[in-house]
Amino acid sequence: MRRISFTPGEFYHIYNRGTEKRNIFLRKNDYERFLALLFHCNNTANTVLRLEEQLFDESSREDTLVEIGSYCLMPNHFHLLIREKVEGGISRFMQKLSTAYTMYFNRYKQRNGVLFQGKFKATHVNTDRYLKYLIAYIHLNPVKLIDPNWKENGISDRKRAEEYLQRYYFSSFNDYRGIKRAEAGILTPNALPEYFFSVTDFQAYVADWLSLGVRE
Repeated sequence: MRRISFTPGEFYHIYNRGTEKRNIFLRKNDYERFLALLFHCNNTANTVLRLEEQLFDESSREDTLVEIGSYCLMPNHFHLLIREKVEGGISRFMQKLSTAYTMYFNRYKQRNGVLFQGKFKATHVNTDRYLKYLIAYIHLNPVKLIDPNWKENGISDRKRAEEYLQRYYFSSFNDYRGIKRAEAGILTPNALPEYFFSVTDFQAYVADWLSLGVRE
């Protein structure tokens, strides 16, 4: 049972994984669908998103439930750094997101039942230092896909890891790097404090944690 209450204006690290640690993203379309749902489920109106729709159009939303600061999708789990915007916003957003993606996944896989490992997990981000750290932690997750033991043993090839992060499409890493793309609409501008005054500042911060290793 999750023992945490959400308060408007506060930040939370939200995460969940597939039941029995199974993969929840099996192909590129699955990642893209989840990204579209991150945008469309963050909506005070009911969400109806047809399978062919992957657009990030503000006119399709009334108002948002939460403010999304960063995210990363991994084969069997996801991470979100979000701020509660309205009372009950996180719970409603996550219920819409989980239900919509499970329905999509079960439909194309012709399966029934739960997809995620119970209720989503949440950690209250109660210090400025922790909030800034999570930006690196979340964005460095994909390094495990090419160097599974880098946190324990140290990074084996830093340049390769940095290049891989820049190619990894399913996180907000490239939005922080100023790359223009439609998925930037998932993030709420100015949701987070202005920790980085340039792309160089951001990349240097992440690179420092890449060298040191990050653990939650």
